[in-house]
Amino acid sequence: MTTPPASHSGPQTVPLQAARADAGRYNAAVLALCQGLFTCAISIDLTLTALTGWQLAPDKSLATLPFALITVAGAFVTWFAAFLIQRLGRRWSFALGAASCCVGGLVSVWSVWHGDFWTFCAGTALVGVFQAFAQYYRLAAADAVADEFKGRAVSTVLAGGVIAAIAGPALAAWSKDLFPAVLFAGAYLVVAVMGALSVLVLLLLYRDTAPSPGTVAADAFALAPARPLRRIASTPVFVASVANNVAGSMVMMFIMTAAPLAAVACQHRIDDGAAIIQWHLVGMYAPSFFTGKLIKRFGLGPVLMAGMALNLACAVTAIASTSLPAFYAALLFLGIGWNFMFVGGTTLLARSYTPSEQAKTQGFSELLRYAATALATLGAGPLLARFGWQTLNAAILPVLLLSALATVHWMLKQRAGQPALN
Repeated sequence: MTTPPASHSGPQTVPLQAARADAGRYNAAVLALCQGLFTCAISIDLTLTALTGWQLAPDKSLATLPFALITVAGAFVTWFAAFLIQRLGRRWSFALGAASCCVGGLVSVWSVWHGDFWTFCAGTALVGVFQAFAQYYRLAAADAVADEFKGRAVSTVLAGGVIAAIAGPALAAWSKDLFPAVLFAGAYLVVAVMGALSVLVLLLLYRDTAPSPGTVAADAFALAPARPLRRIASTPVFVASVANNVAGSMVMMFIMTAAPLAAVACQHRIDDGAAIIQWHLVGMYAPSFFTGKLIKRFGLGPVLMAGMALNLACAVTAIASTSLPAFYAALLFLGIGWNFMFVGGTTLLARSYTPSEQAKTQGFSELLRYAATALATLGAGPLLARFGWQTLNAAILPVLLLSALATVHWMLKQRAGQPALN
């Protein structure tokens, strides 16, 4: 009599599943440390790059070019990074991205020391390459665990940015005078150090893992042929993921970029504008300690809708008042709302593809997000100058409505029992 093949759910698979779950949690913790180092590095660059560009630019109209190149280089590289990760594995690809930060920081130090604007642009562009690779940390954590733990894995990684979000600007203020003879050179040396530490952490501690058993991708669809990107992009789960990842990030950058300028225009101090952004960064990252638990307890849909409601609260608060407490409250609501939408949207994205579709799906999603946030960053200042703070906040309402509609559509499909990848 022939013995039937063992079921995937048989008892002999339990130790293997437990080992993979432990490996997934371990890697999430390592990536949280890497997220913290990345956030420190990028916070320094974002805090000082515009000022350094103003100091070095041969034409002051070019002063913001090095700052813009961080986003532009990230947008350009993010698609290729997804396929490099698929070919080389996450460990070596992430280490390569971190090495670009180390090189970029050193190039920036040399540029500031020698007063070379165009080389400085090359240095900041290399930091943008690091940013492109670092955006895949959260997805790597989500891919390594079962569906019910994806939200918590993403939250764990983002939680690594909490202390760094506060420490980064303070580190920038301290390190900019590290070499008294050359302003800002010390800060970019710290950026290089953060990149080097990231390389060491990744090579010494991180381990590539296969997709976890028990996920939709690993079980039911692992052997399915890869679908065309246009088909993946038309599924409710992918549309909902984009609606939350892309729209949430676009709204956040749109309001965050304009907030310090608006605060000063409303007769608040420059220091108040900086404090508002620090408070906002706390709102962005601090909820990561419990967002995954909220998703597990209440479900993904309600947490996503709560994120949109908090973004709505940001707009209503900003429209109602331009007092300093209103700025603090609005930017705090914005940060928490982004966190809920970003963690939830990433969780949805990780459920939208099979292993063979991972690179193109992640790359396309990240490309859309980068393009949207770049447009938001570039458009915030001119729109604020022309229409004002209240109108700027009102402009995010249609975006939030579209996000809500896409999310509700996915929730209805889920309740109707439609498979996740259809």
